[in-house]
Amino acid sequence: MSLAPSRTIFRPVQSPSRRDPGRTHTRGFLVTFEGGEGSGKSTQIERLADFLRSEGHEVVTAREPGTTQVGEAVRELLLRTAREDLTPESELALFLAARAELVAEVVRPALEAGRVVLLDRYGDSSVAYQGYGRGLEPDRVKALNAFFTRGLTPDLTVLIDVPVEASAERSRNRPADRIERAGRSFHGKVRDGYRDMALNEPERFVVLDGTEPIDSVQSAIRGAVLEALAERIPTSRTEST
Repeated sequence: MSLAPSRTIFRPVQSPSRRDPGRTHTRGFLVTFEGGEGSGKSTQIERLADFLRSEGHEVVTAREPGTTQVGEAVRELLLRTAREDLTPESELALFLAARAELVAEVVRPALEAGRVVLLDRYGDSSVAYQGYGRGLEPDRVKALNAFFTRGLTPDLTVLIDVPVEASAERSRNRPADRIERAGRSFHGKVRDGYRDMALNEPERFVVLDGTEPIDSVQSAIRGAVLEALAERIPTSRTEST
């Protein structure tokens, strides 16, 4: 089935010059997926992973907080059992701890082995949620992310942008977790934060309209990822020809 292109809100400039010379991995490729609640990240990651594997890439998928033992414990605490008025600083510290373990145990080893890593949320989530949303200083959150991940930054970030009202509607048929219950004002600030980051870093972000059909969004994601990958990692099919 052919996939129609999704409407791109902001389109990054894809060129070799966009690569950060200070990036701490050289072999693999890190794609992070960001967005508000109910944006459809998980579905798009699953479909993209299947597609990239069919193209000859070795792919690792992960989520945060989660995937590792520490990450899953932090996820349960943050989303289910922590009190509603947990301080923003404590919330951030827990996310950072889970992120540090994920990078050390899963992400960095996969990148060093030359794999494509598709990550459901990463440091931009903390900037959006604990920075813009909870009121912590976004630049300080960025600095802490860099420290806890030892400077590991994404090669490409896909932001699936969905209005707050649409996110709430999509999440209505399942129990809301602690962060989903934070209210529309909070989630509006989170969305604004994501869009600000994308405008400030157009060389890294591709922002897609998450209200478009799933196939259309997937088509746009594949196009952006394949274009970026072509600069870095040849597929096994290409290597064998």
